[in-house]
Amino acid sequence: MRNRRAALAAIAGAASLALTLSACGQNSEGGSEESGDSAKGGTIGIAMPTKSSERWIADGNNVKKDLESKGYKTQLVYGEDDPDQQVSQIENLITQGVKALIVAAIDNKSMNNVLQQAKDANIPVISYDRLILGTQNVDYYASFDNEKVGELQGTYIVEKLGLKDGSKKGPFNIELFAGSNDDNNTRYFFQGAMNVLQPYIDKKQLVVRSGQTKLNQVTTLRWDGGTAQKRMDDILTSAYKTERVDAVLSPYDGISIGILSALKSDDYGSKSKPLPVVTGQDAEVASVKSIIADQQSMTVYKDTRELAKVASNMVDALLNDKKPEVNDTKTYDNGAKVVPAYLLEPVAVDKGNYQKEVVDSGYIKESDLK
Repeated sequence: MRNRRAALAAIAGAASLALTLSACGQNSEGGSEESGDSAKGGTIGIAMPTKSSERWIADGNNVKKDLESKGYKTQLVYGEDDPDQQVSQIENLITQGVKALIVAAIDNKSMNNVLQQAKDANIPVISYDRLILGTQNVDYYASFDNEKVGELQGTYIVEKLGLKDGSKKGPFNIELFAGSNDDNNTRYFFQGAMNVLQPYIDKKQLVVRSGQTKLNQVTTLRWDGGTAQKRMDDILTSAYKTERVDAVLSPYDGISIGILSALKSDDYGSKSKPLPVVTGQDAEVASVKSIIADQQSMTVYKDTRELAKVASNMVDALLNDKKPEVNDTKTYDNGAKVVPAYLLEPVAVDKGNYQKEVVDSGYIKESDLK
């Protein structure tokens, strides 16, 4: 009788555990994960910043898809640009027993405590696209060559203004925008662009009439297009009563759309007042449409499908006691350690090559641009 009771108790316990695991298999997108436990490591937590940007929706879906193709389960969460919410989500993922974390941080300095929890639970952490700062508990970094992004934007401006080949001397008026001050990539994007632009500013071939040239003067909190639009409005009102803007360094497509809205409100885009050169980043559909319509000038295309593969390959290697592939072990010092990284190459895209780069590659559907 005792053995029979023990056997029944074991069966009941197993059933209870199965129900618990099944409940944990519900992801934040409302679907259940039907694939069985992978010998490679079970469930992987994916923490993305926000659904307000189509780029992050694509990133989350791409990482999820790639991990599941390798046999893993996934838990995908979005912090909606609230650092506290993202930290809470990551705490929950740790409590649920995920085997690894892929984190695109909202605030790259808010993760110390929660990543210590991950370390204590022996959960490796991949910093995704945005480097997490001030902690030893980041194992690897997957991103693009962020300084190159800025270089592509700066180079496009000087080429389109005719400064690079010497066909024009200027001076031309330019205004500078940067990303969010709590995103480490902001510094790299701006540094790359200024490496190209600063020599022309020093020679007064490029003039920043607002006088706002320092990084802390030109950041855009949360990469928000509305914030950028208001700042551009203020600059036009205060510094361009009689002058015109010839170029705007914009680090991201959402910011570019806001800048263009301000410019068009000030009659830019008319025959007598053409739009300036306006850069961007991420090849979002709205901005590619804007490029086709001769409004935004260019964007920097970063194939996030490839970035998702890099991140999921890092996880797969770590959970199989292998060393992930990296191609940069010197650049990305987060203040506590130099984080080994794998960097992908960005590509400048304008009206001349958008079809080849983003449509023919399958990144954007032709029908989405109609």
